[in-house]
Amino acid sequence: MDYLHHPHASQRMTTIAKNGMVATSQPLAAQAGLDILKRGGNAIDAAIATAACLTVVEPTSNGIGGDAYALVWVKDKLHGLNASGPAPQGISIEGVKNRGYEKIPTHGWIPVTVPGIPAAWAALSERFGKLSLQEVLEPAIHYANKGFPISPILGKHWANAYNVYKNLEGAEYQEWLNVFAPNDRAPQIGEMWSSPDHGRTLAEIGRTNGTSFYKGELAERISAASTEFNGFLRYEDLASFKPEWVDPISINYRGYDVWEIPPNGQGIVALMALNMLKGFKLRDEPTIETYHQQIEAMKLAFADGKEFVTDSKKMKIKTGELLSESYAAKRSSLITDKALLPEPGTPSKGGTVYLATADSEGNMVSFIQSNYMGFGSGVVVPGTGIALQNRGHDFSLDPNHVNALYGGKKTFHTIIPGFLTKNDRAVGPFGVMGGYMQPQGHLQVVMNMVDFHLNPQAALDAPRWQWIEGTQVVVEPSFPTTIAQALHRKGHNIQVALDSGSFGRGQIICRDQNSGVLFGGTESRTDGSIAAF
Repeated sequence: MDYLHHPHASQRMTTIAKNGMVATSQPLAAQAGLDILKRGGNAIDAAIATAACLTVVEPTSNGIGGDAYALVWVKDKLHGLNASGPAPQGISIEGVKNRGYEKIPTHGWIPVTVPGIPAAWAALSERFGKLSLQEVLEPAIHYANKGFPISPILGKHWANAYNVYKNLEGAEYQEWLNVFAPNDRAPQIGEMWSSPDHGRTLAEIGRTNGTSFYKGELAERISAASTEFNGFLRYEDLASFKPEWVDPISINYRGYDVWEIPPNGQGIVALMALNMLKGFKLRDEPTIETYHQQIEAMKLAFADGKEFVTDSKKMKIKTGELLSESYAAKRSSLITDKALLPEPGTPSKGGTVYLATADSEGNMVSFIQSNYMGFGSGVVVPGTGIALQNRGHDFSLDPNHVNALYGGKKTFHTIIPGFLTKNDRAVGPFGVMGGYMQPQGHLQVVMNMVDFHLNPQAALDAPRWQWIEGTQVVVEPSFPTTIAQALHRKGHNIQVALDSGSFGRGQIICRDQNSGVLFGGTESRTDGSIAAF
């Protein structure tokens, strides 16, 4: 990619290395992945090590009890892994309503779905890893047992979370306080924190290649805790779970193939928006018209995503139709010079962490895992350190809704890894975590690199916008005021955020297709770090 060799204005310049690279949101986790590479592991081993470490050193965004997705480039082929878990078999709309709820609660045992993260680590290790899972988890186990000092952005998010979780009422939340607020407060920046229970759980996952979490002692503990607190999750739900190897989906955007995991994830939203935008002629730098067109395309894509995307087995509209050139043209024709209120189209019927790794063998991994909404459900399985996700919160209790709750069904999922290729050769992994900001971040960083020729670091550092709903758009404090005012005149309800906390946290690694040299960018909005050699 030509832009790799030309510097651009950026808060920090791109990191360049040859033998291996790990980019993620926490320095200790990035270094853990690099240590595994130096120990003889490959990019897949490094990704698992980094991901496991992140459950310890960034628990505000993910944990052992969450879900994961991965895009893995090995031997000139891209593989997809969907390790999102379904709702418990015993849950139902009627069962939730009988407990007095009109919508799925945010916290507690009701929104807990089957965790997929341990199964993702085991599946990746078994199929592509060079080292044992037990060895790859060693750095995470070390930090869980011995502790680590709280980094700045982590400390900020932990303090904010404590102010929420401390007010939750019910005995099921006491273990969260025991683990994450041992001194009746959030740990402070620079203070050491450890979780020996978490360390023992990681060791058990490594020793059994993940089996204990689904068919062993850990599964029994999770099921027992759910039963004690009247949750729906049971041992049988865990025992029957297997992650799915899937064929990634893509569109060609100006000569580059942009890849995402297929539904139930929302990656298709980013692809639909890019598909609409490739018909517009753009300049070499973003203009008022560019921002307007980006926002309008994203609104239309989200409208379709919310209308049609759910568990792939339950979708009434085929993915191929949503990504067709004809449908993209039909949707892009709705984009005028004024902000619109998005409505879904009529196609023919037919909390989160992100990391990227690369090694000297050509392997590259785009990996994302999450507990959702920070710490997730607020439920920690006693004696294990396992913080469980609340991914079921996105289910609808309307039986006619596309994402209606049913036992054994996977919900519409926000976490998405991305990958770029060109002429059937890897360019590299990219991702921007952060709920419904994620496809918006994917669109913006892809266009920053492909259309505006920014290097990976500059592509991440560029000011971002975020569509919320209707005509409401929030922009970062650094977003150009003149452009914000012009967008307002086009009918966008522009609001300037006080900080950049809601605009996602991204990582990018690109490989020069001629030299094999790696170029990496990491997130300036968090404790982002690149470890390389």
